[in-house]
Amino acid sequence: MTRVLRTLLIALVLPLLVPGAAEASVTPLPTAGDADYQLGGTRSVPESVTIVVRDRRAAPVPDRYNICYVNGFQTQPDERRFWRKHGGLVLKRNGRPVVDEGWGEWLLDTRTPAKRQRLATILGRWIDGCARSGFDAVEFDNLDSFSRSRRLISRADNRAMARLLVARAHRAGLAAGQKNWAEWNGRRAGFDFAIAESCGRWRECGAYVAHYGARVVAIEYRRADFAWTCARYGDRLPVVLRDRDLTSAGVRRFC
Repeated sequence: MTRVLRTLLIALVLPLLVPGAAEASVTPLPTAGDADYQLGGTRSVPESVTIVVRDRRAAPVPDRYNICYVNGFQTQPDERRFWRKHGGLVLKRNGRPVVDEGWGEWLLDTRTPAKRQRLATILGRWIDGCARSGFDAVEFDNLDSFSRSRRLISRADNRAMARLLVARAHRAGLAAGQKNWAEWNGRRAGFDFAIAESCGRWRECGAYVAHYGARVVAIEYRRADFAWTCARYGDRLPVVLRDRDLTSAGVRRFC
C-alpha cells in the first residue's frame, strides 16, 4: 500500500472510529452571569445577561452567548401545515395525531431508525440555519415526549433520536442542550449543558446539576418556585422567572 493511499484511507476511516473527529469545536455554555429566555418574542437584554435563548427564526444578540431553540421531539403549534406534508413523521393513534395538550403540539414519531433519520434530516437543516445565523448552541425541546405518547414511544427511541441531533449540532459547531427528562444523564448522548424548565417546581434542579455542574440554565414560571430555586441554586446557576407564554413584555426577573 502506498503512503498516499494509506493517508487517504486514514482520512476516510478516522471520523468513523473517533467520536467528534469530524465535528467542529463548540463553545461551552458560560458559567457566570444571568440568562434570558426569549421564545415568545424578543426584547432588549440587560447588561447582567450573558446567555440568551431565542427561537431559531429570531436573530441572536451580539456579544452574548446565544442558544437557538429547536423543538426536537414535537411540532410547534404554528407549523402544522409543514408537518402535514410529512405526515408519516407525526405520531398517530387510530389515525389521529397524538397531541401534547398542554401546548397544543403534535408528537414526532421517533419509533424507527428510518423515521429518526428522516427527522434528523429536517431538523438538521434548522440546526445548520442556527449556525449560519450566528448562534453558539442549540436546545432540543421535549426530550421526554415519550411520557405523553400513550406508551407508543419508548425512552430508547428518544435516546436514539437525541444522539442523532447532538451529533448534527456538533458537526455544525454548536453546543447541544438537553431539555426535560432530568432523570436521564444526557451527557451519555453528548449533550453539553441543560435547560432546566420548572426544575424548582418539580424539585429536579439537583439532578441536572449532578449531570452538568454549573452548565445549567433554570427557568421558572411561578414566583414561589423561582424563590425556591434562587435560594438553593442562585449562587451556582442562572435562574430566570418568566411568564408562561414568554411574551416580549412579560415577567422577567433574575436572582
